[in-house]
Amino acid sequence: MINLKWKSIESFLLAFFVIRLYGIWFPPLETWHSWRQTLTAMIARNMGSEFSLLYPKVDTFGEKTGIIATEFPFYQSLIHFFNETFGYDHWYGRLISLFATTIASWCFFQLVKRCWNERTAWFSTVVFVCSLWFSFSRKIMPDTFAVSLVIIGIYFIVKYIDRAKFVSLILAFVFLTLGGLCKIPAVYLFGLYIPFLFNKQFQLNFRLIIGLVLLLSSSIILLWYFYWVPYLVNTYHIQLFFPKGITEGLKEIKPYWTDFYKQLYFGALRSYIVLLPIFIGFSVLIYLKKWQTLSCLGIVSFIFLTFAVKTGTVFPTHNYYVLPYSPVLALIAGIGLTQFNSKWAFILLIGICIEAIANQWSDFRIKDEKTYKTSLELQLNKVLPQSERIVIPTGANYEWMYWYNRKGWSVDADSLLNPDFLYRLKKKGAKFIVFDKHELNPKLTLPVIGESADCFVLKL
Repeated sequence: MINLKWKSIESFLLAFFVIRLYGIWFPPLETWHSWRQTLTAMIARNMGSEFSLLYPKVDTFGEKTGIIATEFPFYQSLIHFFNETFGYDHWYGRLISLFATTIASWCFFQLVKRCWNERTAWFSTVVFVCSLWFSFSRKIMPDTFAVSLVIIGIYFIVKYIDRAKFVSLILAFVFLTLGGLCKIPAVYLFGLYIPFLFNKQFQLNFRLIIGLVLLLSSSIILLWYFYWVPYLVNTYHIQLFFPKGITEGLKEIKPYWTDFYKQLYFGALRSYIVLLPIFIGFSVLIYLKKWQTLSCLGIVSFIFLTFAVKTGTVFPTHNYYVLPYSPVLALIAGIGLTQFNSKWAFILLIGICIEAIANQWSDFRIKDEKTYKTSLELQLNKVLPQSERIVIPTGANYEWMYWYNRKGWSVDADSLLNPDFLYRLKKKGAKFIVFDKHELNPKLTLPVIGESADCFVLKL
């Protein structure tokens, strides 16, 4: 038999931490969602000129203040702290995410071990670490960071239940609140408390105290997303996300149902092999009548799917929106793997890990043809003063403005062919249009005032 205790979970997590250190210093230019990473880094960079947690800023809305209605920028503030302490660099957010997700993986192991057993915990944690989290745990994005904080918060709730230490309750409140503030879909895991509330195996005072903590935490999160975010939208007229109603979301998703389902059965764990232990694990829960576990899984799944539907087309067309659901599927897979003998369980686990990592490994490199972007700021500085605001034809993509390190307008390329649109831009204060030579650009009859190896500038 293969004994899973031959190495500690700490050794396993340390090994995978080291593996994911490869390329940790890379700029955010990899294939998957470099635009979201540069947006996050842009908000953090703007904190250097004017630090504010209440008024996060971007650079792409020209005549406006740049204050954007988005998630609470705690994650960005940590990146800002590293920038201020060690000098500016692009990759600090990667390291912050990697530390947080590694700690959360350890907490996940302890939670599964506490509720099930060590064997299930090992299987579930290995699947979890090799899931979509393998690549996104080192991206400059608040998604895995937020869910990690919530998992750590749940770990401290269980610590409080076991030992009744007030400090565990305080830590649970802090981590749960920050996790939900950093990315609201992470709060779907709060649904785990609902069956606990009615579980008479635990003292009523424990259930009520924890319920109060979650209520207070949820109130702060809701205050940010349903009071402060609408205030920022109405006042500064820039928003990142556009939530839909349930009916509208379902209508948008209808043409993408195949992609929607694929996000759930493949996207989260990046493996088809894992579907077998997931099916077995779910069947075992029903056969053994584990109604409390099934009710927990059902509640959190319902809450998560509600978030997914409210994104409309975003969930089926963006692979990272399924990230919060990875620990749930990993747990079910872990339960399924325990039904095999050690030999076959280990073979299946190795197959799952190899398939999942192979489906993500391409995201651990930067294509040579993308590296020129890191020099765009210096190139443009030789043509235009740093203070000049620019127009770039990149639509809603924040990536180029981040690399130019300027403020200005990011517009659709086709709109530049409209003379009235150009006139309105000029009235707002725009003077220069910057084109990337590597992109398909509209042909404008405007004077070229300068160029570099990778960009050229037209005067309005």
